[in-house]
Amino acid sequence: MRSSCTWKVAEVVSCCRFLNKSFGYQVIMFRCAFLILFLALGNELHLSHGTEVSVNNTENKLCLYANLMVNFSVTYEVGVNKNETVIFVLPENVTTEGSTCDNTTSTLKLSFGDGHSWTVEFTKKNKTYQVDTIVFSYNLNDSSVFPNSTSKETKFVTVKSIITNVSVDTYYSCKSENVLTVESVIQTLYDVALQAFVINGSKSDTDTVCSADMTSTTVAPTTTVTSTAAPTSTPTLPTPTTGKYSIAPDVNSTACLMATFGLQIGYKQGDKEETINLVPNMTKLGGACGANSSNLILTSDTITITFTFSNDGKKFHLHALNVTVKPATGDPVVAVNTNMSIWAAAVGSSYMCNKEQTLNVTDTLTLYTFELRVQPFEVNKGEFATAHECSLDDTSILIPIIVGAALAGLILIVVIAYVIGRRKTYVGYQTL
Repeated sequence: MRSSCTWKVAEVVSCCRFLNKSFGYQVIMFRCAFLILFLALGNELHLSHGTEVSVNNTENKLCLYANLMVNFSVTYEVGVNKNETVIFVLPENVTTEGSTCDNTTSTLKLSFGDGHSWTVEFTKKNKTYQVDTIVFSYNLNDSSVFPNSTSKETKFVTVKSIITNVSVDTYYSCKSENVLTVESVIQTLYDVALQAFVINGSKSDTDTVCSADMTSTTVAPTTTVTSTAAPTSTPTLPTPTTGKYSIAPDVNSTACLMATFGLQIGYKQGDKEETINLVPNMTKLGGACGANSSNLILTSDTITITFTFSNDGKKFHLHALNVTVKPATGDPVVAVNTNMSIWAAAVGSSYMCNKEQTLNVTDTLTLYTFELRVQPFEVNKGEFATAHECSLDDTSILIPIIVGAALAGLILIVVIAYVIGRRKTYVGYQTL
């Protein structure tokens, strides 16, 4: 790493730990990293800068160009039947050693940190080219990224790309998200601009746009509120539809994670505050279950959200949220928070909150949940276990208690008044 704060890592992978490892001076644990990120990113973990690289051929002419953003979520073992999940991004400063250009094949290799790399393999045929595979390698021996890992090996994850039929002498452009999930690794690509087999050493001004950016579909309605305040006010859209989501290890297994809720997102874009609903029947489901960490990934045309749950063997809680909203105009809004401790309940039970809940992910993005119930661990026979109810639901029992107490007080007053009245009457009778 040539720059100390080029990793925009959502608390989990901190710049401070890179500094401590790379330059050998003491850093004040996690809070230092959080402070640096806040100073650098304006107190909101909004990933606003991509990774831009150029690769030259043997004639010192441009042959490969890339400008893109990649988020990584990796689940790894830290003990017997115990996992942790870290979230980090491809940094701005990378090296391109190992990248190659040829007439029909090219390789873009981006190396970063202590033994990590992200490699894209291109092939060309006639007048088009494509991405064949993307290989992500991560070094579990790097304790600054993977603390307490039981494994010290470097692992490789290979995925097939959907980047195909790119016209020669154009660059591939895709603002939309592309979520690639293999085993315990989730890669999210967005704001991608890629060009291989560059002609005459100059990047093209013409692009081949991905199908996701061109597809016109019905999306969730949005509303704009003319306000400069942070998006924490009550949403004005109708209550979102409640979706039912479940994750199973394979097609022949019962659910290992279950969730039901309606979801609404409030976010700030420029000087406007907007809200949007997640529409269940237009949402793709993904995720994975682990012994101590489980993920639920929901993806629609306009929203991608990853819920990461953790448990300590006794209780579980929502540990991290990674949210991306793609407005009709403007750049995607990305918010990450990996220091959460909400929706907590005993392992083997579920968490429930029927009332509307407000979750401030960052200063510019807020989640609103409705009729929520989640169980990310130890689901039995595909059914929710006994629920731990949130305090908002518990307050509903105060109404009958208050009414009952008021009636009891009224009765007591009446009884006291009656006794006093009888005593006065009795005393008056004796006097006569």
